[in-house]
Amino acid sequence: MRILFIAQHRPQRSPSQRFRFEQYLDHFASQGIHYDFSYLIDEEDDKVFYAKGNLRKKAAIVLKSWQRRMKDVKRADTYDIIFVQREAFMTGTTFFERSFANSKAKLVFDFDDSIWLHNVSDANRYLNFLKNPQKTASIIALADHVIAGNEYLAAFAKGRNHNVSIIPTTIDTESYVPGQRQNDQGPVTIGWSGSITTIQHFNLAEATLKRLKAKYKDRIAIKVIGDANYRNEALDVQGIGWSAATELDDLRSMDIGIMPLPDDEWAQGKCGLKGLQYMALGIPTIMSPVGVNKQIIEDGSNGFLASEEDTWFEKLSLLIDHPELRTRLGEAGRATVEEAYSVKANADKYSSVFEAVLSA
Repeated sequence: MRILFIAQHRPQRSPSQRFRFEQYLDHFASQGIHYDFSYLIDEEDDKVFYAKGNLRKKAAIVLKSWQRRMKDVKRADTYDIIFVQREAFMTGTTFFERSFANSKAKLVFDFDDSIWLHNVSDANRYLNFLKNPQKTASIIALADHVIAGNEYLAAFAKGRNHNVSIIPTTIDTESYVPGQRQNDQGPVTIGWSGSITTIQHFNLAEATLKRLKAKYKDRIAIKVIGDANYRNEALDVQGIGWSAATELDDLRSMDIGIMPLPDDEWAQGKCGLKGLQYMALGIPTIMSPVGVNKQIIEDGSNGFLASEEDTWFEKLSLLIDHPELRTRLGEAGRATVEEAYSVKANADKYSSVFEAVLSA
């Protein structure tokens, strides 16, 4: 079996790619699947494309990306499957997906967010006119098979394609190994991990965290990972940038992990990645009861769910005050990931889809 993986970013750059298909590539190879990986945004282009301004340089990156994808179209017939993760190109066109669908290869489409909604970074908001909100629905209709990250996304896909499978976003628990918890030594660290584009979700917890700071003072510390420019003097927080080299150690420094979300259509499509990362590392986790989070967390058993500010305050206080509760929920959360949301537990699901597509 030969597969061409189509994605936007270089390996280890995008969480969507990393925690969807990239961490299975070695497993695919062990099963005799031969693959190539085609991406668009090089490291040097990354620094330009997602920064403000540089319109001419961005246009040159788009042109270079178009040329790369045209090479993929020309070689599409040499593959059994073309696997498109989220989209083949950064603008609203479906030209490449249609070209792949018309090749001899089968087209498999994988997505893990409500990407049929407009979602443009601040740096590229002036290029919003190049996006097409109907693009995702069109790709789904073109695909021979669709892989969705949760039931909410699958329901959207099933309205446009009968061949839909659900494969959750997963964690490699052989890499995500819990560290030594500090328990009652030093301040209890409440942590959030995300990106520049999702920092507004952390801000949903700001009022609760201010109340906790007033109550516990130096007994707690608050950590924000993903946006080095984030600063909150009231919480005594200076954000730190995400780094692949330090990601696991940064996460392990947390005693409590939080994942606040708004209850909107975009958040309904989220696959719970932040929470799953915390849980895999044995970090007791509190999530908003939005979308798949309600399936991942059994409140009080393997973590906590919280919606109102008072509930967040109450449950965070419980975890701060009771190190044994943090240990119990952290261990139960780790077991949940191992059982249902780990690479090991889901290793054969992608290859089963590939086999079914080729035998259809």
